[in-house]
Amino acid sequence: MAGSERKRLRFLPLLALVVVLLLSLCLGLTEAANGLQKPLKLRRNYYKYNKTCKDVEAYVRHQVELMWNKDKSIVAKLLRLVFSDCFVTGCDASILLDGPKSEKTAPQNSGLGGFELIDRIKTVLEIRCPGVVSCADILHLATRDAVHLAGGPSYIIFTGRRDGMTSVASSVDIPSPSISSEEALAYFTSRGLDVRDMATLLGAHTLGRTHCHYIEDRLYNFKGTGKPDPTIDPYFLNEKRKQCPKRLKKDQSDPMVYLNPESGDRYSFTESFYKRVNKSLAVLGIDQQLLYRDDTNELTSEFANSFLDFKLSTALSMNRMGSIRVLTGNEGEIRRTCNFTNKDNPYLK
Repeated sequence: MAGSERKRLRFLPLLALVVVLLLSLCLGLTEAANGLQKPLKLRRNYYKYNKTCKDVEAYVRHQVELMWNKDKSIVAKLLRLVFSDCFVTGCDASILLDGPKSEKTAPQNSGLGGFELIDRIKTVLEIRCPGVVSCADILHLATRDAVHLAGGPSYIIFTGRRDGMTSVASSVDIPSPSISSEEALAYFTSRGLDVRDMATLLGAHTLGRTHCHYIEDRLYNFKGTGKPDPTIDPYFLNEKRKQCPKRLKKDQSDPMVYLNPESGDRYSFTESFYKRVNKSLAVLGIDQQLLYRDDTNELTSEFANSFLDFKLSTALSMNRMGSIRVLTGNEGEIRRTCNFTNKDNPYLK
């Protein structure tokens, strides 16, 4: 890697992030990041600008607040849901569609949640602004609001997405959380994102839970050696083995553990995730891998030392991810309910 490029990746100045965000606000429009699809027709306050649903963000925010007060895990559910949508066929809400072979049914999407909140928001919006707001935009707005309630940034969401018409389980290619950092970066790059986006978006693991089977290899059989991952802190290894006993039978339970015990059931969005990575206390293998590339190591240290940098980078990377292969204009449709295309919607027949 060239010295100038390494320097850019290591310390993207705080001022540069602020300038990028301010430019986005001034223009009111966003174009695709390098490597993404054609320039996008998303804009800030799309529904207000088009005089179709000027209070959409207030309606969404109210429903998210109601859910947050009942169940703080909603922030982790929405973050996983929006990633699972955008990284497969693009940010088209295809993850929300029901069907015997839809994306929901893919093994990688086992345990997805947050659908009820999206459906509730859609119901409210269909009363207030019928046939106008896409499920894809609802998902991004709701995720932003949940992240903010958890202590993260309240960033600008560019709207104007439309909903996809298909959802196929075989299209889901989300990799194992045990892949190497090189494999992970190749996956992010294939979506038009870069190393800073990867290091930032993995920071969503600062909250939420995962099933033990996703870390079983790290605890008991790292890369087929029959031994644990040598990078795990020994005390942390013993702690996680108690929480995740070795599974010897098919029907044995598969407990869940917090990705960041410091956040735990408070579901707090903080920089503590990166501090734990620096101490070899990451739960998922891919998260710990951030320590073993020069560029991601530098970014991990940057975010561990500056929550503001992490928040600003989150705002930028969430918008870049939210631009992946979106549908706009006459593409796709505006679903009347999020789990059915309009053609297959039994409530419209």
